[in-house]
Amino acid sequence: MVEKVIATAAAVELIEVLKTKHGPELMFHQSGGCCDGSAANCYLPGEITMGAGDVWLGEIGGCGFYIGKAQYALWRHTQLIIDVIDGQGGTFSLEGPEGKAFLTRSRVFTEAEMAELDAEDRAADRTSNR
Repeated sequence: MVEKVIATAAAVELIEVLKTKHGPELMFHQSGGCCDGSAANCYLPGEITMGAGDVWLGEIGGCGFYIGKAQYALWRHTQLIIDVIDGQGGTFSLEGPEGKAFLTRSRVFTEAEMAELDAEDRAADRTSNR
């Protein structure tokens, strides 16, 4: 299975700090660019509602990671790599007070990875249409 989102060691370390402060149930959503630009934002449960307009990409640091459907359609060919930099975190993201910010990097999937993703999507479509 192709991982659509992964995290660097620094990102996982910051996630652990946030879990210690805020509890083990955190989640991420890749911002679509409204207020924070395009950033991976970390939230407490219930701070943001996921629905039919969101796509689950996977987990980083044991936390679910989502992206809007329209944004996913544009970024589907890339693996998101969540990293950390020094600086002010996102306006809405839990890491802001830590003097750190989650940063989304990406790499283009190989042809083989894209073929695997396409096969997974077809299988999911068949399952959901039952």
